[in-house]
Amino acid sequence: MAYLILTRHGISEWNKIGRWTGLTDIGLAPEGIEDARRMGGLIQEIEIHEAHTSMLKRAHQTFDEIKAVLGKHDLEAKKHAALNERHYGVYTGKNKWEILESVGDTEFERIRRAWDVEVEGGENLKDVYNRAIPYYKEHILPQLCKGRNVLVVAHGNSVRALVKYLEDISHEKVAKLEIGFGEVYCYEFDNNGKIIAREIRGVNPNKGKV
Repeated sequence: MAYLILTRHGISEWNKIGRWTGLTDIGLAPEGIEDARRMGGLIQEIEIHEAHTSMLKRAHQTFDEIKAVLGKHDLEAKKHAALNERHYGVYTGKNKWEILESVGDTEFERIRRAWDVEVEGGENLKDVYNRAIPYYKEHILPQLCKGRNVLVVAHGNSVRALVKYLEDISHEKVAKLEIGFGEVYCYEFDNNGKIIAREIRGVNPNKGKV
């Protein structure tokens, strides 16, 4: 048996003010530090053997706070761009709520959540999926099959891509999937790499509102 623990980084300085962050390397807000510490508290009974993060500061800060809560000071994470947030292209740095006002609800949700909507100069969820899932298959799944408990600290869209794959969510339904700050997705695997249980800890009632 092994656990896969998926976490989104805590709220960042740009998340607080509604700016699309993407690959911009913005750090955590003070509230994000608290998010990370809460996530650590939610998984204290699980012995973490391996960890993976994106290349971005907010994920690294979140990981550092989680491992401090767990007392795993020597745990090192493998960092890889495959787990980075989605590149928002021309929308990077813009205020998402101002974009909502200018394009309307339907188009805004397409830009923000749709599977394969084209964004000038950027990526969509399909693009994130196509880099995150091969990384999962090559680097994370083999660890799970060896009975190793794995922590992944990534981003809203890279975690959405992983959950889509793990739960076989359709292209249409994944548009409704939102990973909230402070939420922890825990999957239990058997020795053949098959999921036998799944639990969401720390459900965030404000998901999608920042």
